Amino acid sequence: FGISSNETFVITTTNRTEITEDNFSKLVQDGVTLYLLQSVDQMLLLATKERIDFLPHYDTLVKSGMYEYYASEGQNPLPFALAELIDNSLSATSQNTGIRSIQIKLLFDESQGKPAVAVIDNGSGMTSKQLNNWAVYRLSKFTRQGDFESDHSGYVRPLPVPRSLNSDISYFGVGGKQAVFFVGQSARMISKPATSQDVHELVLSKEDF
Repeated sequence: FGISSNETFVITTTNRTEITEDNFSKLVQDGVTLYLLQSVDQMLLLATKERIDFLPHYDTLVKSGMYEYYASEGQNPLPFALAELIDNSLSATSQNTGIRSIQIKLLFDESQGKPAVAVIDNGSGMTSKQLNNWAVYRLSKFTRQGDFESDHSGYVRPLPVPRSLNSDISYFGVGGKQAVFFVGQSARMISKPATSQDVHELVLSKEDF
């Protein structure tokens, strides 16, 4: 890597956890992305890219939400799809000690790209590993196992109450990816963990598939 003998450096995960002798076997796995830095809190000079590999068929992601939405007995399924996206923000902001801010914006400025629905919240944010897990089909935020890191770590499912700001409003339970591909052709998630200086972005596109 072109490191001279008198230089010091650290190796970290994309979540800025330093690799040490104690955690090496737990954190360093096949396919994991690592940073080589001068210090744990070093600013990244350029944006980094990480390719996510998983094997579901194209139709699994793009069409898997269709049945649930179209089987809604004549009801307009669009609110259910939006509820699925808002549900992610409710989970992300569930541990906020201050104001929980969730905004829904409809974007139609063609100079900024194709029309889009943007859901913006001030939740805890996701690491690159958590975004990676979000992309994997049927990897429930409540049933993470082994090396998987929940996209809403520490989230506790609330007691059953009418669907509101204090509960899960997910109607079909098919997840945000299926809701996205019911509404549009691609998903773009931008997130900054509250404890990190790095901003992480994930793009899933029907065109790319």
